[in-house]
Amino acid sequence: MSQSQQVRVAVVQAAPVLFDREGTLERVASWTARAAQAGARIVLFPEAFIPAYPRGLGFGFIVGSRTEAGRRLWQRYNEQSVEIPGPAIEHLGSIARQHGVFLAIGVIERDRLTRGTLYCTLLYFGPDGALLAKHRKLKPTGSERLIWGEGDGSTLSTVETPFGRLGGLICWENYMPLARTAMYAKGVDIYLAPTADNRDTWQATVRHIASEGRCFVLGCNQFVTRDMYPEEVLREEALPADAPRIMSRGGSVIVSPFGEVLAGPLWDEEGLLTADLDLGMLTRARLDFDPCGHYARPDVFRLEVDERERPVAAFRIQG
Repeated sequence: MSQSQQVRVAVVQAAPVLFDREGTLERVASWTARAAQAGARIVLFPEAFIPAYPRGLGFGFIVGSRTEAGRRLWQRYNEQSVEIPGPAIEHLGSIARQHGVFLAIGVIERDRLTRGTLYCTLLYFGPDGALLAKHRKLKPTGSERLIWGEGDGSTLSTVETPFGRLGGLICWENYMPLARTAMYAKGVDIYLAPTADNRDTWQATVRHIASEGRCFVLGCNQFVTRDMYPEEVLREEALPADAPRIMSRGGSVIVSPFGEVLAGPLWDEEGLLTADLDLGMLTRARLDFDPCGHYARPDVFRLEVDERERPVAAFRIQG
């Protein structure tokens, strides 16, 4: 990799049209066009951008019971989610192809077979519009466990590009040391960390990952206000009375392999962060620390990762 080789990347800090898949796809098209006009070759959107990260909503869950209003709200959420393959995937692919970019975006994926399980998923599209890979969140956090299923090791994905390997984890998966190690062992160069965490402490997390993994890190979050929630959604389940006006204040950021902030963090507004990544920095950073190379001790520590898909049933034809 030439020391002079560079790539411009973009992180989109924006809100979807909450609970509206088609409206959000139009927002994706608009923001991707802006990123491409700014010269970006890699564009990242936040976690659960389509159709929404449902911050503040409980979907009627109480230990031991569920409400009818909560079930109806979850039905709406389910119906606005993304199936693979499907029209939304074709639309996203056409956006990537139109602008010639590697596009990564967080979606809520609906199980195509049962239509009754949702996954928090990160999709990767190539500049030819092809869906290159997906990653399903391994462990939804807190109340997310009530509305999203768990992914398995079969989607611990990386994508080869002319600029190195893309890969990453979603939100608090990045607190899982073994999951991070698995991604480092796959040789990730540009680590994607779409999130819903808008705390100041998240900045320390992404800077640590960059330093630990000796990779560039793109952290990406939404900026969402209370008045963006559709009235019909709030009729099903109101936000808490003390919900703040700004529901998610962002904090998107781009970090170098030395843990230095290259762009951001961006707070309290929508916006586009861009940075020119000096890819030679990857090699220079690994001179003294390569987490799965000369700084590993496989004679002492060993990680085993099961990447098999885990279907609920395996059917065999009797011969």
